[in-house]
Amino acid sequence: MFEVTDVWLFVGVMSYSQYAYVEGFLNETMPNWIAAHVHMFQFFGGIPKILAPDNCSTAVRHDKGWGEQILTESYRELAEHYGLAVIPARVRKPKDKPNVEGSVGNISTWITAALRNEQFFSIAELNAAICEKLNKFNAGKFQKKDGSRALLFREDEVPLLSPLPAALFELSSWKEATVQFNYHVSFESMWYSVPYEYIGKKVNLRVTEKMVEVFYGQMRVASHRRLYGRKGQYDTITEHMPEDHQKYLEWNGDRFRKWAKQIGSSTYLAVDAMLTGGRVEQQAYRGCMGLLKLADKYSVERLEAACEKALSYTASPSYKSIKNILSAGQDKAKSVEPQESASNQYGITRGADYYRR
Repeated sequence: MFEVTDVWLFVGVMSYSQYAYVEGFLNETMPNWIAAHVHMFQFFGGIPKILAPDNCSTAVRHDKGWGEQILTESYRELAEHYGLAVIPARVRKPKDKPNVEGSVGNISTWITAALRNEQFFSIAELNAAICEKLNKFNAGKFQKKDGSRALLFREDEVPLLSPLPAALFELSSWKEATVQFNYHVSFESMWYSVPYEYIGKKVNLRVTEKMVEVFYGQMRVASHRRLYGRKGQYDTITEHMPEDHQKYLEWNGDRFRKWAKQIGSSTYLAVDAMLTGGRVEQQAYRGCMGLLKLADKYSVERLEAACEKALSYTASPSYKSIKNILSAGQDKAKSVEPQESASNQYGITRGADYYRR
């Protein structure tokens, strides 16, 4: 049993030649709106100076009022990327784009009517048929003047088009984030570094399929290739780290374990627990580096004793707990096992000697 699905047609027309572009989409969302423009410019082989779109919600922010035409963020970025001016048509003013209005009627006859009795099982299949009809439409002779839309377009409009940029435009999304104490921001459970001077500040993330950019006000302060796959990954740029953190880069988990093993088994177990206790090993490097400094300050013997003490409380000691043991001198205290009284095998029971007194 087949399901009938509605399809929306995007129509773009060159002003002078009426050379047209048509593509079908399953909905009128922003990604499809942007994709239609990118495909249209590729089809034309260049960029016009001015674009006059419908006054739709994907093009204009209607929350600013009908009198003030403010482009949506994504549409504004597209216009900047391709270097063109966007002047949306006024509401219910078809004369602002008469060539498009006229071409829609012609295309309805040439394409929609010609395909009305055919069945398509994918949007790609439909667009392939539309493209075939579109080429015939553009190549067809005018009824009241010489030439065709394709001929006028090639001879008179193509020389006036701006060249296509080297890279295609990518649709972006924006999100506000706070730079965490570890000078990273989070997006979809991935972490991206920001210069440490921005710790605690609100920033804006511009995210595309390939990139994550960080903006503070109007200034871009960081740019990363977008991470995919296992959650909790970090992309850290060395220049974003404070100077005392940059020295951690020469260390890794194996080197910390080797150093800890030279001190003693308890220190090794504590370091290994720290390295494996978090989602990302690198997050434990700061604590492991802190243990290095404790060995210098208190001696390797006391550090081993403190780690042994900490492990008697928990299987996953932290740098802070080990530091507190050393600071309080608890690593020096010898534990005394309570001696069981031979004359009192029953704990709280009082013997005859007590009553004799």
